[in-house]
Amino acid sequence: MKIHLARQSQTMTLLLLISSVVVAQQMADPEFKAHVERPAYTKNYPRVLFDEAHNNFHTTTGRYKPFADLIMSDGYHVVRNRETFTKKLLDGFKLLVIANALGEDEDDEDGAGESAFTADEIQIVHDWVKSGGALLLIADHAPFGGAAAALAKNFGVEMSKGYVSDPEHAESGSPSFLVYTRENKLLLDHPITRGREEKEKVQRVVAFTGQALKTAEAGAVFLKLGDGAIDRPGPNAETSVAVGGQAQGVALKVGKGRVVVLGEAAMLTAQITGIDKSAFGMNVPGNDNRQLALNIVHWLSGVTK
Repeated sequence: MKIHLARQSQTMTLLLLISSVVVAQQMADPEFKAHVERPAYTKNYPRVLFDEAHNNFHTTTGRYKPFADLIMSDGYHVVRNRETFTKKLLDGFKLLVIANALGEDEDDEDGAGESAFTADEIQIVHDWVKSGGALLLIADHAPFGGAAAALAKNFGVEMSKGYVSDPEHAESGSPSFLVYTRENKLLLDHPITRGREEKEKVQRVVAFTGQALKTAEAGAVFLKLGDGAIDRPGPNAETSVAVGGQAQGVALKVGKGRVVVLGEAAMLTAQITGIDKSAFGMNVPGNDNRQLALNIVHWLSGVTK
């Protein structure tokens, strides 16, 4: 038994190290088709502010271009943000997207996991949402969780700030590539997972590592971690904490506004990695991540209730 556990630990460490190398090689998939057959908006296009002012690892011209292209095809007007958040800035937009902000320029710098946002910015974003704005906050495994933790906490969401894995509910051979389905009861029923009609109903989502989220808000979770999920403080850490029953996707109503927090970023974009240019994200065949991305922005902008 001890030998088996030791081998399992070695396998976990190797996979997480491989994952770290993959992250360094990630790039947007130039072959991704962003066309949406039935756009949510054909006029009165909602304005989306996509944050690029906080050392963001994901941008509209970089690794999150497929996501930006997809929602623009769906009728949203995306604007890149290069400014500190202010009330005046946010009041001109319906939706704010923040993907993998950092406390420093690079993810391997000291301070990268410190808050990417000032206390004033956090309060301004909270007040804007409460008054009717919508926030999509995406924060991956360390150090991204630490950089977004203070902002998330202001909406009642705690971030583990580590690396999640769950071999029981994961892709074969990849214990941190988590699988959420209706069959395994980790993809929960919610307007986001139901969509506008039957063909938009999400059946299977894959998350590519990430961190754990915790909220006390009843009915907020739509991507639930399995009972055996664990969170490690680093990719090759020997210690871990149990995070079973927590989440990687939560949706909250805050005053007149809405918030979606995701604990993993690759699930909502399409990337290629490595020498063989393997698909990594919503371009991987067999998942409904693309539809999930559309359903999330639909719920945030009020297309679905």
